[in-house]
Amino acid sequence: MELTHRPAVEQLAAMARGEVSSRELTAAHLARIAAHPELNAVVAVDAEGALAAADAADARRAAGGSGGSRNASGSGEAPLLGLPVTVKDALETAGLRTTCGTPDLAEHVPAEDADAVARLRAAGAVVLGKTNTPPMCADVQTGNPLFGTTPNPHAPARAAGGSSGGPAAAVAAHLSPLDLASDLAGSLRLPAHYCGVFGLRPSHGLVPTRGHIPRPPGWLTSSDMLTLGPLARDAADLALALDALAGPSPREGTGWRLELPPPRHARLADHRVGVWADDPYCRVDAATRALLDTVAEALHEAGARVDAAARPVDLAESDRLFQLLMFATSTAAAQPEAYAGEVAAAQALAADDDSPGARYLRARTLRHRDWLLADEERARLRQRWAAYFRTVDVLVTPAAPTAAPPDLTGVPVPERQLSVDGERRGYWEQTTWLNLAGLAGLPAATVPLGRTADGLPLSVHLIGPRLADRTVLHVAALLSEALPDGTQR
Repeated sequence: MELTHRPAVEQLAAMARGEVSSRELTAAHLARIAAHPELNAVVAVDAEGALAAADAADARRAAGGSGGSRNASGSGEAPLLGLPVTVKDALETAGLRTTCGTPDLAEHVPAEDADAVARLRAAGAVVLGKTNTPPMCADVQTGNPLFGTTPNPHAPARAAGGSSGGPAAAVAAHLSPLDLASDLAGSLRLPAHYCGVFGLRPSHGLVPTRGHIPRPPGWLTSSDMLTLGPLARDAADLALALDALAGPSPREGTGWRLELPPPRHARLADHRVGVWADDPYCRVDAATRALLDTVAEALHEAGARVDAAARPVDLAESDRLFQLLMFATSTAAAQPEAYAGEVAAAQALAADDDSPGARYLRARTLRHRDWLLADEERARLRQRWAAYFRTVDVLVTPAAPTAAPPDLTGVPVPERQLSVDGERRGYWEQTTWLNLAGLAGLPAATVPLGRTADGLPLSVHLIGPRLADRTVLHVAALLSEALPDGTQR
């Protein structure tokens, strides 16, 4: 197997054994990026900077190993020393253009890295370039006026997902073994599902978000549900990236250190697993349901205790609250004139108008008191999740209602639809299942475990208790071993 096709842990092991240098590995990935322009996944390449960083990594390894820079855990090691990686174009990179897919930022070259990018570099990673995203991360497929559309690497007429479609496509197509992306409404996990790779949304707050766009460049704050995380071709690679990324922000690092608990159990047989295979609020298609049934059967055969009946929350209730808070937080950077227009439009709504457009306007113009009440409701919902996880170790749900749908970047958003077994459904229902974890701030992973009859990847979604990120990743690895045919290597 070509080195570029191996998981990140194997690439690092090959460098440690002296089988390949970081420069050779970096050059191989750069050549692969150049050889596949049709993927349009890596939209800004920093070949000169990457090769210089690779040379520095080789020199450091030759001088005595990976010691020196401190990673997020505070250790003196560089666990990603010499590993080529890519970064979503929503994260600022010093000296390298960061556009977030919008013409307004076409010439934006940050003076410093986003905190999480700096953390990757401190861990020894070599940044190859930036991966494509829709304008301001505001779509569930990936295309923009600056760089065009990123297709699904498995089927060009299908969507790669969004907003981290470029990252997922780059990893799936072996242009990069690891990408740092972002997730608010499934932006990382949905593309991972559609492209057949592993994606982790860490527990909210584990990875600092300063330097993510949106918000605008220079802001210190971000959405209260935004989380940064990795995409990779192996669950072990996600664990490796989590170790490098997770920890206090630079301004809080003097006061506390992070020590995530180990996985709750070693064997699949020892786990208590909830399975939520379908729901009337967001029905899944036959192929997705069949995969969930297969996973439940595999869990039973492995000896795990499976609960397919208990539900931590109501899906419809959770989704409506998520949308309310998501639309509310998105107004922070709205231009004053545009926001004034939304306020006027919301005030003109009929009291009984409960259409999606009316709910959107009311959320965008939410009064602070109403936001506080919604935040209290969110806290109570998190409490229900915590109670559920006292008797369950991890919950398995669908990642989305279907595998990757047709790419619709040329269709106006109001006209887009999702088809589920021939039934026309709302376009944004693609993220309904993923929003469960986002609202509650829980760790969640997308795990590729199957394929449709025409070869499209199918994944499941694992949700764990807050700060049980290692348990989620361990179960992801165990499931991928139990059902190896669907994984994307």
